[in-house]
Amino acid sequence: MTSTEAALTPKDATPSVIARHRAMLNALPFSDRRDFDDAARGFLGTIEHAEIASPQGRTVWSLKPYGFLSAEEAPPTVNPSLWRQSRLNMQHGLFEVVPGVYQVRGLDIANMTLIEGDSGVIVVDTLTSIEGARTALDLYFKHRGLKPVAAVIFTHTHTDHWGGARGVLEEDALATVPIIAPHLFMEHAVSENIIAGPAMLRRAQYQFGPFLTKGTRGQVDCGLGKTMAAGSVALLRPTDLIMATGDKRVIDGVEFEFQMAPNSEAPAEMHFFLPRYKLLNLAENCTHNFHNLLPFRGADVRDALAWSKYLGEALQLWGGKAEAMCGQHHWPVWGRERIDTMIREQRDLYKFAHDQTIRLMNHGLTAAEIAETIQLPRSLEGAWHGRGYYGHIRHNVKAIYQKYLGWYDANPVNLDPLPPVASGKKYVEYMGGADAILARARADFDKGEFRFVAQALGHLVFAEPDNAAARALLADALEQLGYAAESSTWRNAYLFGAQELRQGMPKTPPRPPMPRETLAALRTSQLWDVLGIRLNGPKAEGKHIVLNWSFSDTGETFVLNLENCALTYTEGVQAGHADASFTLARATLDEVIAKLTSFPEAVAAGKVKLSGNPMKLAELMGLMDEFPRMFEIVEPKRMVVV
Repeated sequence: MTSTEAALTPKDATPSVIARHRAMLNALPFSDRRDFDDAARGFLGTIEHAEIASPQGRTVWSLKPYGFLSAEEAPPTVNPSLWRQSRLNMQHGLFEVVPGVYQVRGLDIANMTLIEGDSGVIVVDTLTSIEGARTALDLYFKHRGLKPVAAVIFTHTHTDHWGGARGVLEEDALATVPIIAPHLFMEHAVSENIIAGPAMLRRAQYQFGPFLTKGTRGQVDCGLGKTMAAGSVALLRPTDLIMATGDKRVIDGVEFEFQMAPNSEAPAEMHFFLPRYKLLNLAENCTHNFHNLLPFRGADVRDALAWSKYLGEALQLWGGKAEAMCGQHHWPVWGRERIDTMIREQRDLYKFAHDQTIRLMNHGLTAAEIAETIQLPRSLEGAWHGRGYYGHIRHNVKAIYQKYLGWYDANPVNLDPLPPVASGKKYVEYMGGADAILARARADFDKGEFRFVAQALGHLVFAEPDNAAARALLADALEQLGYAAESSTWRNAYLFGAQELRQGMPKTPPRPPMPRETLAALRTSQLWDVLGIRLNGPKAEGKHIVLNWSFSDTGETFVLNLENCALTYTEGVQAGHADASFTLARATLDEVIAKLTSFPEAVAAGKVKLSGNPMKLAELMGLMDEFPRMFEIVEPKRMVVV
């Protein structure tokens, strides 16, 4: 192996990492096997390796690459606590929770819950992809018999809980089958997944590690499940919104008691209890790990105090009543005492993190200082479901700090620092040049001081992105941090950073257009919001364009106005001084945006009536950015954005 090849190759775990693993093995109750029993309980059947393919034959989900997790003992390159969680998340197939309630687990990062009614089945959360949802429902039908889908419920706004809805609802069912979701579902689903979607999807590659090799030196898990699912995704608009705690619905003869939990794990989220089945479902707010208060992909900061209060309220509403509790990730818990204990511990986990962060914050500690100081109490530290496989106490406290005080720590030094490339060059100059930094970094690497090695070399890589020695040593430091991490998201981020330093960014096809089904779910005002964030402000300098829009199928009218480098709209009016006016069906606009037809083709086909100067629309569209699917993260941006 040449020196270049060696620099690009994953390394073994260092002695300092192995020592950390040994300490964790001695500190945690690995002899407690109840989770393994619960994860396997009620198994009815599965498909081989949980493999799911698209109609074109592309694999969209498979657990086959994770066969290495059959080993009981963790290898030196994986934290033993994370190894345990990764093995638990290998359970896959259809499981009976209680007679009449079933879950498909392990065919996606999320679960599909199936509740049998008087004549059909109620589907709770439809996984990420249409292909995955269709496979999951077929697996249920195979073991429980063919039944009509009586309703679909979305517990919250994240894609892995609604993306596959078209896989359980055929076209002819869309008009008759209710789709039930929490209040403000569409507003937050669009904001989080579409408005910020391009940047979020790139950052999610670091959180979930989909481009990492599955293996003991690569991706092993995501804490909540294995990884991101591929496949086709479409958003369907809910037809019935749950507005308040205490709201009830009788769906196919089954009574649902709902509890609202906004601004917890998702900005719009809800729980429910089924008296018929004595079953409690806490969506994604009471899972078998400490959850994220601010995921690496980005999101609104989640409210730890509210989260804790919702769990306390759930205890007040249903404590001692539920004989089984399931969520939309992981495996269920049975028995009233165990259920209540888990909810109490999860309640106190989020309350402790919140209150102690605020206490230390009010003593003057910054977010980074709080993360170094805070320690979970022994009673929570030893609870497997409180471990930081997805969220982690060290980054969750920073999220709490950010929620209350924002990004600025009040130290003027940090008010307006130089950006990474400029500051990197100054750091390298101040530290005596690249060779001096590398010499010190190699010495600290040998001592296991990987965190500071990564900090120092990060400056060097931004100052000199083509410095092969700096990139190689930074990759090695990130890799060791990944091997040591108990959190799956930390591991994925570290290892993916190392991989990009060694191999460059993944090669991916261009970003596909938004699916027509998703476009149809958006209100027209939301479409204009999506268009607005694509406007290139500098290119729009000095331009003023006014366009009238009238939609024949929805009866809506809008004025779209470009002025002061901002795109705004007014609903319910038409401008007398418009540059151009367009009358068309909203469905036609959806087809154009989905690139199923072009605007000139729609005009030629008589689907669009226009007046004024239609070239003003072309001028406006010429000011729109196309967002890249990839952009640099661990090195300077190669493309200049204007």
